[in-house]
Order: sequence, then C-alpha cells, then structure tokens
Amino acid sequence: MVISRRVLVQSLATLMVAAPSVRALAQNPWPTRPIRLISPYGPGGANDISLRILADQFEKASGAKFFVENKPGAGTRIANAEVAHATPDGYTFLYAAAPYATAEALAGKLAYDPRADLKPVAMAVFAPIFLIVNAKAPYKTLDEFIAYGKSLPHGLTFGSPGAGSQPHLAAELFFQDAGVKGLNVQFRGDAPAYTELLAGRIDATLTAISAALPHIENGALRVLACASAERSAVYPQAPTLRELELRNVVATGWYGFMAPAATPPAIIASMEASVLQAVGNAEIQQKLVARGLEAHGGTAAEFARFIEEETSRWTRIIREAGIKEE
Repeated sequence: MVISRRVLVQSLATLMVAAPSVRALAQNPWPTRPIRLISPYGPGGANDISLRILADQFEKASGAKFFVENKPGAGTRIANAEVAHATPDGYTFLYAAAPYATAEALAGKLAYDPRADLKPVAMAVFAPIFLIVNAKAPYKTLDEFIAYGKSLPHGLTFGSPGAGSQPHLAAELFFQDAGVKGLNVQFRGDAPAYTELLAGRIDATLTAISAALPHIENGALRVLACASAERSAVYPQAPTLRELELRNVVATGWYGFMAPAATPPAIIASMEASVLQAVGNAEIQQKLVARGLEAHGGTAAEFARFIEEETSRWTRIIREAGIKEE
C-alpha cells in the first residue's frame, strides 16, 4: 500500500510544528551513537525483513547507525518490556507488532504498561496474511482443505508466529467459521513456521507471506486464500476468505515504531519524520511489496489511535470467542 498524499501533507505539518524541537536537537545533537531497533520476532520473518529494509534506509538518509536486535518470545512481550524499561534517551526503539494490542486480553497483567510506558512514534508497514499449505498435500482448494480437516479426529494444525499475533487470532477465527477442529502451534516468527510446513509436520500457516514467497515461486507451497478485507496487491490472485464465505476471518499484521514514554519530544518528532520519509520512498515501497509487505505510514497520533482501535476490537473478539494463550 502506497503512503497516501494526506499522510505526507500531515507529516510536513508535523515537521513545521516540531521546528522548535528540531532546533533543540541542533543544540543537543542526536544521534551521537548507534540506535537500537528491537524486533519482537526472530530473524527471517516479515517483521525482521521489513525492519532491516527500513533500518538501511534510515542509515542512508541520516548517516547514523541503526542496529536491529531480535528479541523474540512471549508473544512479543519480551521485546515490549525491554523497550518500555529502556533509558528514554532516543537510542532504543521498538518495532511493535500486532500482539502489542492483544497482550493484556490474552495474558492479563504485564511487566509493563502498554499505555503509559511506551509512546507511539510512527506507523510503518502492513503485513497481509495468507492461508498457505504444502503443495504436495492432496487438497487444492479451501473447501477441500476444510473437508480434509473435518476428516481428522484431531483436526488441523496451523503454525503461528507467536501467541496473540494476528495469525494466531485469525487461525482461531478460521476454526470457528469453518466448523473444524484445530490446533495453533506457536513459533518464534514466520520463518520457523514455514520450515515446519515444508517438512509436512503442520497442515497450514495463516501468516505473512514474506518468508514463503521463494517456496511459492518454486512450487513447494500453495496459497489458498488471503485474510485481508480485500484482495492484496502483494498476491492478488489469492481470493479473500470473505469471498470464500468465511466472513469473520479478517486480519492483517502490522508494524510500527514505539519509544520509551519519557523519550524527548524532539527525538520522537525526528524519528517520526524519518519513518514517514522512508515509507514514502518509492524504492522502499517496491522492496516491501516484493517481500509480501505494504508500506502504510502514519503519524504518531494516527498510530496511537490505530493501536487503541485494534486493542478494543481484538479484546472484544478474544473475549467473545474465548480465545486463550497457549
């Protein structure tokens, strides 16, 4: 998804409003040392891939050093907590993912306060999620896949990149809508889930397509459907699950930057501008689409509203559906 003209105009307005803060940065230069970008997933998945693309662009644009650190586990809560408790000096940022909005509903009390300890900086990327199976499996359509699942006493096994992720929740909605038993197997990112799918040890994944694209292109994996509300430009030949009558299975992964809450506003404004500039870059957009991702820039204020909306929506779904962390 290309960043909208409206977002670009708003980002320029943000820069104008932030001018005094930027002048303050000139008096107290930032950055003067490498900046840590914390990924809540392991290497090779959509979060890690998109973060490294953006980090390279930040370096090209600023000349500063940006290091990606992978801190997977506990449904992204390990990374969230580390950044929440980091020194708020502008040298540690979280590349937050969708489980940020579902952590409390699934896990209860957290080691950090998601509203008070971390501050949104900018929205960056959407990761459309796709239902993908091993190409050697006997089913070639969604109906055949569901029929296969109903024939199994234990039902279907889906790989998900961590508890509370959009793939985890989408899979639970899939089981309910399809009327089939199912088990969510949690991994520390997309890449390990696809390793298991290729080995035939799980039946499917319903997650970001990034790590799967080479295997789809060489015929080892097959795409059955997309969980977006509309067909995705990333893989437009895949029908949506809504089109195939599973109307409630709508979910999209997302990633954006957050900082410790007490980080100086001038640094937040500078980083926000860097993110919006990066995702507005045509070359970066092309790199993301080629890896199954969509640029989706948003200001700090827009990202904050988005997180609140996602938290409200998924908390309701989790409670109504009785979804529990495994």
